Amino acid sequence: MSIEVKQQKKGVTHLAIQGEMTIYTAREQKDSLLGFLKTSKELQLDLSGVSEIDSAGLQILLFVKRETVNRDIKLSLVQHSQAVVEVLELLNLNKYFGDPIVLSANWKTS
Repeated sequence: MSIEVKQQKKGVTHLAIQGEMTIYTAREQKDSLLGFLKTSKELQLDLSGVSEIDSAGLQILLFVKRETVNRDIKLSLVQHSQAVVEVLELLNLNKYFGDPIVLSANWKTS
């Protein structure tokens, strides 16, 4: 798991999350994302590299959404991986985040 800063300027932070968003990585991801919330006016999360997401990973996304609303920070989830789309659609949460589902180039068709 890694969180890579793709771009950061004028209060806009674009991050790419790579690997798993699971119970095994949740604490580290939460701490890392909290740090970016302190310095950003807008946060864009590129989820195209998320290979697996479980309920702990989903809780991280819900936590980030709540914190950005509380801090008046704009949040955008972009380039969703297949794993992320499946979880958001299964739980009918795609509208909660307010972003259109944008599939990454890595989307696998059956």
